[in-house]
Amino acid sequence: MMIFFRYQTFRFIWLAKLTGRYLHKDHQFWAPLTLADFDAINRCEKSLPKNFNFAGDVLDQWSQKEKTGERPANPALWWVNGRGDEVKWSFEELGSLSRKAANVLTKPCGLKRGDRVAVILPRIPEWWLVNVACMRTGLVFMPGTTQLRAKDILYRLQASKAKCIVASEEVVPAVESIVSECPDLKTKLLVSPCSQNGWLSFQELFQSASAEHSCVETGSQEPMAIYFTSGTTGSPKMAQHSQSSLGIGYTLCGRYWLDLKSSDIIWSMSDTGWIKAAIGSVFSSWLQGACVFVHRMAQFDTDTFLDTLTTYPITTLCSAPTVYRMLVQKDLKRYKFKKLRHCLTGGEPLNPEVLEQWKAQTGLELYEGYGQTEVGIICANQKGQEIKPGSMGKAVLPYNVQIIDENGNILPPGKEGEIALRLKSTWPFCFFSEYVDNPQKTAATVRGDFYVTGDRGVMDSDGYFWFVGRADDVIISSGYRIGPFEVENALIEHPAVVESAVVSSPDPIRGEVVKAFVVLSASFKSSNPEKLILELQDHVKKSTAPYKYPRKVEFVPELPKTITGKIKRNVLRDHEWGQT
Repeated sequence: MMIFFRYQTFRFIWLAKLTGRYLHKDHQFWAPLTLADFDAINRCEKSLPKNFNFAGDVLDQWSQKEKTGERPANPALWWVNGRGDEVKWSFEELGSLSRKAANVLTKPCGLKRGDRVAVILPRIPEWWLVNVACMRTGLVFMPGTTQLRAKDILYRLQASKAKCIVASEEVVPAVESIVSECPDLKTKLLVSPCSQNGWLSFQELFQSASAEHSCVETGSQEPMAIYFTSGTTGSPKMAQHSQSSLGIGYTLCGRYWLDLKSSDIIWSMSDTGWIKAAIGSVFSSWLQGACVFVHRMAQFDTDTFLDTLTTYPITTLCSAPTVYRMLVQKDLKRYKFKKLRHCLTGGEPLNPEVLEQWKAQTGLELYEGYGQTEVGIICANQKGQEIKPGSMGKAVLPYNVQIIDENGNILPPGKEGEIALRLKSTWPFCFFSEYVDNPQKTAATVRGDFYVTGDRGVMDSDGYFWFVGRADDVIISSGYRIGPFEVENALIEHPAVVESAVVSSPDPIRGEVVKAFVVLSASFKSSNPEKLILELQDHVKKSTAPYKYPRKVEFVPELPKTITGKIKRNVLRDHEWGQT
């Protein structure tokens, strides 16, 4: 869904060569920062500047380099939808258009610096515009997937006290059903060619907005974004990132793991609701001046995916292991990728056999990375390093990664424990700032001199790390993090369910999937099991984000007699993975 393709006048606004694009008025007073500065800050060789704004200090600098010829003629954003529609924006055009969007947010929407904005949009150019506009205005953006249901959106709006929601038309019914319960929400901004009562039209406001806007001089540690991340129990936590943790903290990731240069074109497949989209399709890429490629692709399709790689000069590909598992089922030798040279994966463990099949069929290595919403990329296989199939690679700068026990003691190579990052005297700037309104959860991430990731692993004698599993029971399926408590809550709402326990179950394509063990109420025990399973799955899809639904359901007479849901899940998960 791209609104400007349905209106020729609006299309002209986006695609025409615009005039009068300048750096914001105050930029000349800012201390100029270079890519070398960001590199040194990440290596802890240079202090963090007092003020930093990604739009002003990075994007506008690349715009200036375009004018002087210091950057290649590649677009900054290259968007296609598979139906012949295409958008190419230079950094100069991105700057001008994002200033118009910034004026939409601050003037008719009435938003002020520090206000929180929920952004629920699919892979359309407006997602990038709105995010950059939030940076320019000092607004805190909170991305969410369009798969969120009414209950998910209600929780996010209430917990964050969001002042505004920017959404596409498919999200409108869910928002309308719960908006009366969100007293802090003042503005609803619709990105659609259609109008909706009670919603401001982004299209109409954008057309009349000025392209003149002065970028806010944000503090380096001022809030930039909030990501909702699932945990073992309870609702998702609000992990808050600063202007610098995202805007500077991914410099080394872009340079060494993604191996990007300003002449590269990167295609990162993450859903816009996840921080992986920010890493691969905003910060790491644009810090290096690379072009971000986007395919609208509402539903993943292997043929479309492979055709895209053969049609467009994409040099760098980043996607979840699930995608590669599906791709290697095809005869990849039939395809001639136009310019692909570097392939990456993350979000879940990569099967060694998939890595080997991909290389055998394409001649390209797969470079796995491991990280978290809270702290970014922790370990990675980088260019020039030996790849050990099944390993997440070595620790990346600036992190000192160790395996520790429950008391915070460093374990020797070969010994399983928790993956942890050694802390220095201050909280690293590239970490998340806090779990908003949850100091107990924030404090719980520290054990002695270490930040604990909540994942278990092993380090070998060469410094390579191997993922074992979650220390808690969050399920990672196709790169999606799913809290079992959220699925159990959805199931218990159905009259057939007396009790449930949700765990991960091994799957050859997705790595692991959600499995629900369900105790039925007496009146449903005689139901057709196949039909009831489909009914329960459909119920979960409607109650919460569809990716969370249990792909496997097993009816049991009772669950293990334990005190807590966590212990119940541990028993069932061990059984499911053949550990008992």
